[in-house]
Amino acid sequence: MRSLVRIGFTLSCLVLVAAASAVAVARGFDSQPWLEDFAVLKAAMQERYANLAWFGSPSAGVDLRVLERHTHRALLAAADAGEARRILLDFVAALGDGHFSLLGDDPRPGGARAEPEPARLDPADPASGCAALGYAARGRSAFSLPFESLPGFHLEADGVTHGFRSGTLPIHTGARLGLVRIAEFRETSAAWACLDAWAALLKAGKTIDAAAIESASQQEWLRAMSEQLQRFAGERVVAVVTDIGTNSGGNDLADWLPRLFTDKPVHSARMLLVRSPAAVGYLDEQLTALRAPLPASADPAAHAAIERAIVAFEANKAALATADCDMSWVWREQRPWQPGLPCSHLLDVGSAAGALDYLERHAFGDPGVAGRLYWAAVADNYRGAWSGPVYVVTDSRSYSAAELFASSMQRNHIAKTVGQRTGGDGCGFVTDIPPLVLPHSRLGFRLPNCVRLRADGGDEVAGVAPDLPLLPLKGESPRARAARAADVIADDVQKASRP
Repeated sequence: MRSLVRIGFTLSCLVLVAAASAVAVARGFDSQPWLEDFAVLKAAMQERYANLAWFGSPSAGVDLRVLERHTHRALLAAADAGEARRILLDFVAALGDGHFSLLGDDPRPGGARAEPEPARLDPADPASGCAALGYAARGRSAFSLPFESLPGFHLEADGVTHGFRSGTLPIHTGARLGLVRIAEFRETSAAWACLDAWAALLKAGKTIDAAAIESASQQEWLRAMSEQLQRFAGERVVAVVTDIGTNSGGNDLADWLPRLFTDKPVHSARMLLVRSPAAVGYLDEQLTALRAPLPASADPAAHAAIERAIVAFEANKAALATADCDMSWVWREQRPWQPGLPCSHLLDVGSAAGALDYLERHAFGDPGVAGRLYWAAVADNYRGAWSGPVYVVTDSRSYSAAELFASSMQRNHIAKTVGQRTGGDGCGFVTDIPPLVLPHSRLGFRLPNCVRLRADGGDEVAGVAPDLPLLPLKGESPRARAARAADVIADDVQKASRP
């Protein structure tokens, strides 16, 4: 579908050039300011857009040379400001990068009301406190395919009052599948996680504030999934089906969660940052955390590992100060995808889990120390809650962190993905930076500043292809497609179990 959109854009530009040029001349529309906006947009992409080298490669399926040329010609032929605006937006849309997004017209500061004071958290009123912190269900808790509507489905948790929507489903082999729905990879989308965290903090006599609730809620989120997977193991289901269809993304929970689905080592995705101020901010943040004093009891191995990470991040900062290549080549030629190598304008900064992509369970005997190097250490208590077959249901509306989860499950040979290619948002952002505002049109854009790599080395912004494709069929109802998905999974489980 994305390819058709890009082809359609190209054809529309050609038609626009031929049909609108005479109109533009007749009306006296001056396209020069819009061409200058386009030049500013391209220059900003060369400096700040992390996925530019990917789209400048043949692997991306987008020919930036053609796209840039046709956009320039279309702007020259534009009949009015509305048409010129659409042309610029179509240029961005042709990339299909959901994180490269329009913020609206003229997003300048000024006139906005001052930020209100944070809400006061009353330990005796957890419901109001969690609401004030933004904990509320936002994602669609129902399965993306209505598995729960199929004959014999047994619901175990509703996904609203507590835990994840889950249950078991009989399949034609006579066995049962365990199904669990992840609507979003955010603890804030689970009010129950906040309430459980609140109660745990109170019981332990700890301070209740936003940071403590965030950390404890993530633990409750992971704990609930671990308990559900252990329940499936006790019920002797033959495979777990994890539904992330229509999941819009979230946070690092998507990187940590795969460790619950296997008893084998899980490595996080390689991550790169665009060589820009965003990278400086990220590196400084990591160095500050690494240099914080260690407990007196810290393992000497921890000191050595942290020192190595500091040296690596310092080297990255030094690299940022060195001359880099001119990325304007993307408008003139295509080059093979070589992330982290000249000339990609990208810097290798470790993994999606921090400085390291893997540490042994309970490394250094201190989760706080391990977490400085490897953020996924927060899931150590829940590793290996399930160790059997796993299938991940995806669709074209699985984005961002959901793609990280699907890619990680593939990369580490934990699961097969079933359904459709994910939407293709990719990594997105590791730091908040000011948006790009074009000087004439005042169009504002967010430019993604990080890249995560899939198992095959490609940019995650291209989406994650399913191992077991399941495309919608004409005239097929959602219930029928859910039944077909269950059959595909059942057949694959049976096939894999044969000698």
